[in-house]
Amino acid sequence: MPTVTSDTTRHARIVRTVRGQPASDGAGVKLTRVIGSPQLPDLDPFLLLDEFGTDRPEDYLAGFPEHPHRGFETVTYMLDGRMRHKDNHGNEGVLVPGSVQWMTAGRGLVHSEMPEQLEGRMRGFQLWVNLPARDKMTAPRYQEFAPERIPQLQPAEGVRVKLIAGMVGEAQGPIAQPATDPVYLDIELAAGARWEHPLPEGHSVFAYLFEGAAVIGAGEAARPLAAQELAVLGGGPLFEVQAGDAGGRLILVAGRPLREPVARHGPFVMNTRQELMQAFADFQEGRF
Repeated sequence: MPTVTSDTTRHARIVRTVRGQPASDGAGVKLTRVIGSPQLPDLDPFLLLDEFGTDRPEDYLAGFPEHPHRGFETVTYMLDGRMRHKDNHGNEGVLVPGSVQWMTAGRGLVHSEMPEQLEGRMRGFQLWVNLPARDKMTAPRYQEFAPERIPQLQPAEGVRVKLIAGMVGEAQGPIAQPATDPVYLDIELAAGARWEHPLPEGHSVFAYLFEGAAVIGAGEAARPLAAQELAVLGGGPLFEVQAGDAGGRLILVAGRPLREPVARHGPFVMNTRQELMQAFADFQEGRF
């Protein structure tokens, strides 16, 4: 981890902000697409970020019936509600509030994600993370963690952090992915609370505020972030955030860029058009 100093030039700053766009996926599930929209098609190694959050069962009941994936990872973080997943390799489970599933699709699988509830609130995030060329045809696998297995920390007064991936102090998140060395934190701040956190140098970093208001950065480079805004961060490797009068809650996500060509269509993400065509052929011929 980098050495923390009081020099504000070492602080991460907001390079640009993006507001999510209404979208639907699966069998008509309504969601907000933040990465993967025309405003921000990707942020290497991140390919997509969807926020779903509704009290209306008709917005989510149709779910995500069987669909294929190859060449990347999907990360589902449930805040509220229950989602059952199944795949064609015999894996099945239920994601409950506070749980995380980091699925490596690798060479391919067919899976479904269907609500395990008929009413109530369904809220959470799905993030897509690219895989390097060397890992795209690896065997599919899951890293799935119930809420009690995700460290919950209080690193400063008025600050609570759920540590999904990366490190906070001496604590280590349960997710391991050497290819992109991810950081994934759920940060909740009381009114006016402030926190600094060192980030790995050279990573792509974004913060997405989903409750309240906050200011990111230090000194003259500090900028406000409103709810449902994503901030792409640049500059130094020290992240600083301070909540507004009503507090705030955000996810902070970072990953090592792959800097490889991307050939992408729907649920397949490869490096060349030929590999993409092969993925379609393999799926159609039942080789997933």
